[in-house]
Amino acid sequence: MSLIEQAAQRLEQLRQAGVDVPQTSVEKGSEPVSQPLVEHSRTGKARHEEPSRDPDRGEVIQSPEMALSRRVELDLNVLTAAGILRPDAARSTLEDEFRVIKRPLIDNAMGRGASPIPNGNLIMITSALPGEGKTFTAANLAMSIAMELDNTVMLVDADVARPNLLKVLGLPPARGLMDVLVDETVDLPQVLLRTNVEKLTLLPSGTPHPRATELLASDAMAALLEDMANRYSDRIIIFDSPPMLVTTEARTLATLMGQVVIVVKAEGTTRADVRHTLATLEACPVKLMVLNQAQSLAKDSYGYGYGYGYGA
Repeated sequence: MSLIEQAAQRLEQLRQAGVDVPQTSVEKGSEPVSQPLVEHSRTGKARHEEPSRDPDRGEVIQSPEMALSRRVELDLNVLTAAGILRPDAARSTLEDEFRVIKRPLIDNAMGRGASPIPNGNLIMITSALPGEGKTFTAANLAMSIAMELDNTVMLVDADVARPNLLKVLGLPPARGLMDVLVDETVDLPQVLLRTNVEKLTLLPSGTPHPRATELLASDAMAALLEDMANRYSDRIIIFDSPPMLVTTEARTLATLMGQVVIVVKAEGTTRADVRHTLATLEACPVKLMVLNQAQSLAKDSYGYGYGYGYGA
């Protein structure tokens, strides 16, 4: 049986099981241009590479991963109300600030930094304590990277104890990361959420689990992240993680990251908490800091500052 026939058979099995799977170009008989099936690094199941474009007809060939993922509509007005960047908005100070923040992160992720960084495209956004703006920063950073011409971005809600990302984006709870780690019959594409922002995909935290810390420290999690990091060469993955000083999940997750961004609330986070947070991240090769809600020279104006260093 050919790879195309295997893919079509798998999709038909999913439909019979009640999964809503749209028809793909593979089943319509067009010649696929995208990469063939390869084995999933965690489960041994077949996975598919990113879609490509039919050179004769100019149409996008939908990969089975896209077919299995669910599409959601982000309400751009909800994003505006939450202070999140939107792709159709006029240029703003916030957008310019995140341009500055994202540039070295992208360079490191794509191997253009001072030195190669293993899994440099895995970027964790955290803070010392709750309420310092890490989810806000993660969402805006992901949206800013989605505006790039040469990169796609996946935004992961890894705050498995207190997930808040989907709520901020105006979306209901959904299956996600925990479900993939707990149930080997659930593949990553089945819980991904494609959005109406073309280059932005979401991975919810999923169903809460009492052993979330152990799951994040498991071999299955390490294999899943390795697969996510290497599946697409242009993909950057942003993790909205728990605060470092109040949970153990964040410390576990940090050991698997290539880059960590620490959000520090101006006139709110103490120096002792910042030092303690940095001390817990010794294993991460790149640590960066974003100063949130820093009062600028303009009266009543607030913005972001940025600190950057290798192992600092």
